[in-house]
Amino acid sequence: MRIVFMGSPDFSVPALACLLEAGHEVVCVYSQPPRPAGRGKSVRPTPVHAFAEAKGLSVRTPKSLKRDAEQEALAALEADIAVVVAYGLILPQAVLDAPRLGCINLHASLLPRWRGAAPIQRAIMAGDTETGVQAMVMEAGLDTGPVLATAKTPIAADDTASRLHDRLAELGAGLLPEVLAGLDAGTLEATPQVEAGATYASKLTAADQVIDWTQPARMVDCQIRGLADTPGARFTWQPDPNAPPLVMKALLSSCGPGGGAPGTVLDDNLLVACGEGAVRLMRVQRPGKGPMAAEIFLRGSPIAPGTVFS
Repeated sequence: MRIVFMGSPDFSVPALACLLEAGHEVVCVYSQPPRPAGRGKSVRPTPVHAFAEAKGLSVRTPKSLKRDAEQEALAALEADIAVVVAYGLILPQAVLDAPRLGCINLHASLLPRWRGAAPIQRAIMAGDTETGVQAMVMEAGLDTGPVLATAKTPIAADDTASRLHDRLAELGAGLLPEVLAGLDAGTLEATPQVEAGATYASKLTAADQVIDWTQPARMVDCQIRGLADTPGARFTWQPDPNAPPLVMKALLSSCGPGGGAPGTVLDDNLLVACGEGAVRLMRVQRPGKGPMAAEIFLRGSPIAPGTVFS
């Protein structure tokens, strides 16, 4: 099939690789424009852009697809289908209608749960025990199109957003061969989504990162794992009463036994009391330093029981 691929982050790369390995003709790749990144703020292409160029594919990076000229250029590709995976731009109706078979999207949730921008993080943060990837027909609404295929996976008690991200990326790529074959043959039927139970995975904000130790331990643990490894859940620690507190990141945790005033460190190994139960911090990051296992961090910065985090 002649395919237009639209994607930007690391999550999208396995899907593009799968299309190439299956022998499809990727006539063009659309990705977000290069942007400043890293400490030096040098302009970098997206992971999809970099991968596509390494494979010798044509890449376009428009800031918007609303202009007539962009829509005409896409239509001129005469694609059979567009495959969209975390592209990051809204597709106008003219773009949705341009390929012969329309546009399909890989979305990292079990729709209609967690439509929107941050489904992986929100699923873990909400304490969900299962998620997945679904291929759906794109329409004008936000992740509202009928579903073509589904791959499910449990969310384990030690899953972090980064681990689940990688697993779902591979699951989604694995759906594409059967979906494209079925669409090309006209044998694949789409199932409309139900509106009951629809939830929205809104973009993460700074407020989402702040740990509220008065919450039950399970929810604090879900928040920490759902935000790992980026952007990270945050708490403050004041090792020096004469200096400003440090804003720390908690990057991995587990629920543990114990109780006390919320935010109070209960032992020598970073067991912290919550509103109900306690959470053991297993991986942390100090400002200006890299992430490290809690036991290594504590060798250089011991934190005594009774210390209170906020």
